Amino acid sequence: MDDENVVTNTMYHMQKFSWIDYVVFVFMLAISAFVGVYWGFFKTQTTQNDYLLGGRNMKVIPVSMSLVASFVSGITLLGSPTEVYMYGTQYGYIMGGIFLMSIVMTQVYLPVFHGLKITSNYEYLSMRFDNRVRLFGSFLFAFTLIGWLPIVIYVPALAFNQVTGVDIHVITPIVCLVCIFYTSAGGLQAVVWTDVIQITAMVGAMALVAIKGTVDVGGVGVVWQRNMDTGRIEAPNWDPKPTARHTIWNLVFGGLIYWLQANAVNQTMVQRYLALPTLRGAKWAVCLFCIGISILYCFCLYCGLLIYARFYDCDPLQTKLAKAKDQLLPLLVMDVLGGIPGLPGIFVAGIFSAALSSLSTSLNSMSAVVLEDFYKPFFKKRLTDRQTNWVLKSVVIGLGALSLALVFVVEKMGTILQLTMTLEAMTMGPQLGVFSMGILMPWVDATGALVGGIVGLAIMAWWCLSAQLAIARGLIVHPHKPLTTEGCLYNYTIADIVITPPTESAELHPVLHVSYMWYTFAGALMTIFVGVMVSKANKWWGKVHVPPDPKLLAPQMRRLYREPPHPRDEPFIRAYGNKDNITNSTSMNMKPLTQREEIS
Repeated sequence: MDDENVVTNTMYHMQKFSWIDYVVFVFMLAISAFVGVYWGFFKTQTTQNDYLLGGRNMKVIPVSMSLVASFVSGITLLGSPTEVYMYGTQYGYIMGGIFLMSIVMTQVYLPVFHGLKITSNYEYLSMRFDNRVRLFGSFLFAFTLIGWLPIVIYVPALAFNQVTGVDIHVITPIVCLVCIFYTSAGGLQAVVWTDVIQITAMVGAMALVAIKGTVDVGGVGVVWQRNMDTGRIEAPNWDPKPTARHTIWNLVFGGLIYWLQANAVNQTMVQRYLALPTLRGAKWAVCLFCIGISILYCFCLYCGLLIYARFYDCDPLQTKLAKAKDQLLPLLVMDVLGGIPGLPGIFVAGIFSAALSSLSTSLNSMSAVVLEDFYKPFFKKRLTDRQTNWVLKSVVIGLGALSLALVFVVEKMGTILQLTMTLEAMTMGPQLGVFSMGILMPWVDATGALVGGIVGLAIMAWWCLSAQLAIARGLIVHPHKPLTTEGCLYNYTIADIVITPPTESAELHPVLHVSYMWYTFAGALMTIFVGVMVSKANKWWGKVHVPPDPKLLAPQMRRLYREPPHPRDEPFIRAYGNKDNITNSTSMNMKPLTQREEIS
């Protein structure tokens, strides 16, 4: 028997998915569908507010659990352990950035969005600037979402294929249809309550793997020692060079900006905060989200240590026992849990729960963006509640079907995982930059914000795509921790995963070596710089800029900012021209803040 057949047989014997596991997996899908039926057919949801925001009367703990569930996709659950296995624990220091994000978000961004009682956070951009900037922001969101969702579906399908052998073309349509059904039927209430069930499955699955795997390898001491011996457990890297892949600087400060964009100005997250009735409750939800996400990250990082402790002398990537890096954790699961019926099913249910929660939240958020940002600003016809309901559900069904179709494209493009993360990095920085200019810089005008966003997007597109192309060509190589196959007990044909770096290319721009952890920070910084410069140039050229309503600024800026006089006052008219020059910031009928309202 040749080596390839030996590996195939070994892999086949590890695929111990019993009928009990299938029952557990189907039961998880059935519960999700039932929640959709309950909220869609047995609970009255007559208005857009009910469907998209749960009537703005949601509870803090379920929303917090939903935020964790939707943010942690299958990419995170499968990719984080792989990161530790290949490169060590340095990535874990990003939790410092998560902590800082919670402080900045609750004090600066969240009070503005929650106080305006908006549905889509891109509505803020039209209030602060104009509809051009609003359309730019919502377009970036839609573009990123369409590129990201197929990956969210595809990655857990790979895990399912690893543990069952079932083709991804069979499982992805089934899972997607269930998700589309309960999201379109039940709205945000269904999304949140299925997320609560699914995050429980996620944490339970990771805990099972961690406990049983640790026992099997001989205890925590063995796990720790084997990883220490190969340098996988790392102290903070204080290297100040921006080209270092992971350092304490780019993980904490670059991570702060990355998480700020992902949590503070991203519609999929902000929509749940806006569903809470009070600002105090929304702030508590941010804190609970940070605690929950940190706990889940700890589980993921420990599972990475566990994978190495189990396969420390027989790397499954080189022997092709795992066909892709994202199949390392499922391989560990089948190795340690495969002999106990039902446990692999719980793990797979947990991985797919992560995918379902991310997909359902994104579909619901996209329906809000289409209605609020692509329809209402440009069409005068008011929709009835029935027509609105039809539009929202059509968007969910249409985007779900598109995401499912794009999975087949993802499968054919080997570098699509890196490419999609690159596309996300291109848009995240400029988006955060535009919102930050609006909230923190009252002197920036609409033209400055739009030009800054476009320039930031163009520069980041060149930067990110060029860097990924250089990585694909082997011009940029990040060395991984030592791996060996010396202890393998089965025959195999080695697949060398180590890329030999070529001679340094003189044509490669030095900026392409900068760590990807700085991408969001760089994109936001360039967007803000250009936006401020364009706004100053407009002022020099005599273009009128009406100061924004204080409610559109961060609480800290309201205290420093002097409220403009009422536009009907003649001195104001003489200073700024006729009423046609006054932007919508003065036509929002917002009364000036009292001192007590400002302090609160």
